[in-house]
Amino acid sequence: RQICLERYAFCSRQGFLTGSRLHLQHGFVGGGFWQPNNDDLKRIRDEFVVDDKPIRQIMADATFQKYFATLQGDALKTAPRGYDKDSPALDLIRKKSFTVSRQFTDEEVLAENFLREVKLTMQAMRPYFDYMSMVLTTDMNGVSLLD
Repeated sequence: RQICLERYAFCSRQGFLTGSRLHLQHGFVGGGFWQPNNDDLKRIRDEFVVDDKPIRQIMADATFQKYFATLQGDALKTAPRGYDKDSPALDLIRKKSFTVSRQFTDEEVLAENFLREVKLTMQAMRPYFDYMSMVLTTDMNGVSLLD
């Protein structure tokens, strides 16, 4: 049995965002921005080119590392058209999707604390979702697109 909420409304302190994905099924909890549309993909990549420190800080956080280790998603072999192949953010801007996931063993799924672990995993996603929500609900000058 699986639960998958795609393109659902994700509310955060920054506002309303669509295009995110939350996926829960036996042995797997994940979420993120899977195959965003071209405009959103460009906005994400442009943000990383201008300033990749916030996403790198999120990815380096001990909680993120404990639950996810890295930002996942298919990636291009080279820099996307229009982006510098020598960009310090090349590892990020090559991505076509931006997801995180945690695998659970059968023993973990059957354990009494499984739902607590799912909750902790989803809470660990929150800084990532908040940041990406901010990116996708503002323009490059930080002005809200929701007003």
